[in-house]
Amino acid sequence: MLLHLTSVLNASELATLRQALQGAVWVDGRRSAGPQSARVKHNRQLDDNGALARTLGETVRTALARHRAFHAAALPRRISPPLFNRYDAGGDHYGNHVDNAIRAAQPGGAGQLRADLSATLFLSEPADYDGGELVVDDAFEGGRARLAAGDLVLYPGHFVHRVEPLSRGVRLAVVFWVESLVRSVERRQLLYEMDRHLTTLREQPADAAAVLGLTASYHHLLRMWAET
Repeated sequence: MLLHLTSVLNASELATLRQALQGAVWVDGRRSAGPQSARVKHNRQLDDNGALARTLGETVRTALARHRAFHAAALPRRISPPLFNRYDAGGDHYGNHVDNAIRAAQPGGAGQLRADLSATLFLSEPADYDGGELVVDDAFEGGRARLAAGDLVLYPGHFVHRVEPLSRGVRLAVVFWVESLVRSVERRQLLYEMDRHLTTLREQPADAAAVLGLTASYHHLLRMWAET
């Protein structure tokens, strides 16, 4: 399941990130890939140990912290340091691969987290480039994402995915991984759907006792399934 979350970054944050990245020094993207993924990865990224990546990463973390839909969908326990990447015209792409199950939990590689969810936060507008779609395959259906700047796509970390070759412009994005409080994809999706329906009920005239009962059921399930 691909989940599209809108307006994760506001206009000010987006402008700050894009301006800072204009003069950035980019390194070979293969340095953060595993042996298999490195064979098909052709892009560039910020040095994840550099001061710029850490500063801009805090901007991303601040945006995620206030985005209610992200928290409802991901139920994050830990989030990896954001990784800023760049694809240029002329064929930059990332072939079919699966993300590593275990990622660094802190800048510089300290600590570890289980990568239950993968996320791509788009920084470039779709009109700024051609190609560069994120394509995610699973056992049931495929999904393609080429989102507005500031929007995010979230999907289970074990899905095979790729970034199509770029034929025009520059594609800037942020990727990161989430260890969820709820490991199961199915349970996490059920809780997210319950949360969405409860939010709708709270915004409309409804039986307060029924809403309270459903809220209690949601938290009872979360209490049963969460790993803290």
